[in-house]
This record gives sequence, structure tokens and C-alpha cells, in this order.
Amino acid sequence: MITVSEATDIIQANTLTLPITQIPLTEVNSTVLREPIYADRDFPPFHRVMMDGIAIQFDSFQISTDTFVIEGVQLAGAPPQTLQNTNGCLEVMTGAILPFNTDTIIRYEDLQIFEREGKRFARILAAPKSKMQSVHRQGSDRRASDLLIPAGTLLSPAEIAVVATVGKATVQVTQFPRVAIISTGDELVEVNDRPLPHQIRQSNSYMLQAALQEQGIKAQRFHLRDDKVILRTELKNLLGQYDVLLLSGGVSKGKADFVPEILAELGVQNLFHEVAQRPGKPFWFGRVPNGPVVFALPGNPVSTFVCYYRYVQPWLRLNLGILADLLPKAVLREEVVFHPDLTYFLPVKVALETSGMLTAQPLTTGGSGDFASLLQADGFLELPQQQSKFSAGEIYSFYGFRK
Repeated sequence: MITVSEATDIIQANTLTLPITQIPLTEVNSTVLREPIYADRDFPPFHRVMMDGIAIQFDSFQISTDTFVIEGVQLAGAPPQTLQNTNGCLEVMTGAILPFNTDTIIRYEDLQIFEREGKRFARILAAPKSKMQSVHRQGSDRRASDLLIPAGTLLSPAEIAVVATVGKATVQVTQFPRVAIISTGDELVEVNDRPLPHQIRQSNSYMLQAALQEQGIKAQRFHLRDDKVILRTELKNLLGQYDVLLLSGGVSKGKADFVPEILAELGVQNLFHEVAQRPGKPFWFGRVPNGPVVFALPGNPVSTFVCYYRYVQPWLRLNLGILADLLPKAVLREEVVFHPDLTYFLPVKVALETSGMLTAQPLTTGGSGDFASLLQADGFLELPQQQSKFSAGEIYSFYGFRK
């Protein structure tokens, strides 16, 4: 067996070369940006009115009067008007450009509007504190040519809004890999089937498909029986069509665990088989030289779950070019004892303390087949190998699977 660290290094060293593609802005959510986005003009591009009210010259209020003649209205989206008189003002709407010859906004809540002799007036009830009050100054957020979004950013609605603002209708992103999810086992039936007493419904493949969807990857699901001929034929076809194969099941030492043998026959290089960890010890990883990558995960549900979030998801993020995040840490809330000389992935419920630190409460489970235990869990703590006692208050790496 190899260690978790050695398995990680081998996996991370076997990357794909994914092409860059240009796609419409409407389709870039959850993709990875492969070009830097720069400001094409100042943010905001003009002095922007922040409150509905009136625009005045600050010095006029300071020197002479608190009552101003309303000369007109400056609407958002309209060209800038010019204030004609120092004792005048212009009504302004939020989002409008600041009219010429004005420098201060007084909101309607601080005004009394009245008419006299056919003219409209605004009396200021609360004195402005300074020039440029309630004005979003031109370029105060970003200047023209500033870097707004670096390449390698995972695009979300916030970034998409900024990309739209700079006028890019199409964006360069990483093309997603073609992923096949293959569940193996004669005991598996489809979700809408009624299983016999010796059968179970498929669940791992749906979990993996959903986890990939969170990264924007649309994967195809397949189910193969524990038959060497079927496995050989179907896996050969899938290796020719996909960049990544995620298998679940068939990698342990059972009489019908044929996956490693068949993969070797098909030219997939075995880079490791078995990792010193619990759950997920039978984990198999390999690759066709200069071709697709194969993750063969143990079939027990929690093992599949752990291996995906510990190994597959970080590998996909690396291949997509996503800027690396620091791995979160969590404080163990109570003592855990684990005697086997294995890395232990401990299911936990986490809470964010007022200090800003995550705390992790261990959960009791029925082993790697207890998928229902994940309903209470937020993720896993990685408890290191060659240690048997893990004390409350100690800090360990946390792999979360909830947003």
C-alpha cells in the first residue's frame, strides 16, 4: 500500500491537457476563466448619483442660502444637464450622471419641496456634511485597464456581471473533460426498479454525477455487470470516447472484482492499487499513456464518497486551471481513538465559532456501507497515519461536501 500523500502526488502528476474554448457569456457560469479580464473604462465611468434628491453647489449652501430654485430633472441614462445658477438646483435620480456645475447631492428625505409664484423650490432641512456627498466618484472602484478578474477564476454570477460590464459577449474558458461514470456489480438495479432481497439500487453513480454537476461537468452514467467479456468490450469503448473514467466497484479482492485485470488488458497503466486509508483502501488509479485517466473507486458508498472529495475533485480543479484555495482546517471537538496504521477520514458535523474557526464534531457511523450517515455529516477530517489518539482541540484538514 502507498500513503495518502503518495497517492495524492501520483494523481496530481497525471494531468490532462484540456483545450481552451470560446463560449457565449450566457453559458460561462461554473466554467474556469482562461483569459484575464480588464476594465475597459473607469468604474464607475462617471460621477454617479447615489440618492434620489437634488444636486447643488456645496459652496452656494455654505455661503448664501438653504433654499434653491429647481431648474430641471436629471434622469438616469440621460446626457448630463448643466446647472445655470448658483442659487439653483437640479432634481436627480439614483444612477444618473452628476450634472455639470454641481458637486453635492441632498436626498429627498432631507428636503422640503414647495411651489411659489409658478416656480418650484427645494429647502434643505439637514445640512450637507461635505462636497461630493452621496456621489459615487468616477474611477473610485476601479480605473480603466485595471485587472478585474485573473485567469483561473471559477466564474460565478458575480464575475459574470463584471464580464458583461466590460462588454465581452464571449469568454475564453477551459473546456470541460468528457467524464464517464461506470458502476459495476450484478447486485445493482436502477432507481425505478424494485430490488429483490439480494439486490440494491444504484446510488454511487448518482452521487458522482451530482458532485460533478457542482463543478459544471456533465457526466454520462453507465452500469456494467461483473462479466469479463462485457467489461472488456464496454471499457474499451469508453476509454476511446472519454477523458476521465470514474468507476465504482470491482476493485477489491472478491471473486468477481475483475476491474484491475481488465484495465491492465486494455493498456491502462496501474499507477497504484490500495492506499493506507479508511475508508477506501482498495482505491485504484491508472492511465492510458498520453490518454484517459481512470479512477477506480471502491464500491462501498462512503468509500466512493470519500475518494471523490479527497482525490478526484481536487484533481479536476487542478486540470480546469482553478486558482488553488487554502485547504480549510477544523478543530476536533472530542477525543477520537483509531488504532489501525491508516489515515482515517472521520465524518464530522462542523460549526463556525465566533472566533471564525471551524469546529468538528465526530459522528458515529455503521462503516463504509452506511451511506445514510452522510446525511448528518458536512465532510471529513483527515486524521494522519501512525497516530492512534486524536485529542480534542487538535486541528486537522477538513474536506467538506456541502456548500
